[in-house]
Amino acid sequence: MFTISLIGLQFHSFHGIYEEEKLLGNLYEVNVDVMVDGNEPVTTLSQTVNYESVYAITAQRMAIPTPLLETVAQDLANLIYAAEKRTSSVKVNIQKKYPPFATIQGAVGVTYKKEF
Repeated sequence: MFTISLIGLQFHSFHGIYEEEKLLGNLYEVNVDVMVDGNEPVTTLSQTVNYESVYAITAQRMAIPTPLLETVAQDLANLIYAAEKRTSSVKVNIQKKYPPFATIQGAVGVTYKKEF
């Protein structure tokens, strides 16, 4: 099994339930792990997952404002699988870098993993 990882992808998006988040947006970091079953020697792109395609799917989905990051993470897993049928599971981690709470020092986020 191979894991194709996209690490530290940065997006300015407008996810959240608060009006401030919908107007100003926030910086998000996305990490995606796509697991691919495969025992044969991998010598061509058709034998694995194209990370450029996974990035494009991620960028398109991050551009759609959504109240909950959980929804975004689930959608990403399903969209990646729909485009890359060799996928056996997808793990998505999304971090909101500057949550709109004065009491939180650091980021908040969600992680979702789906087996296919």
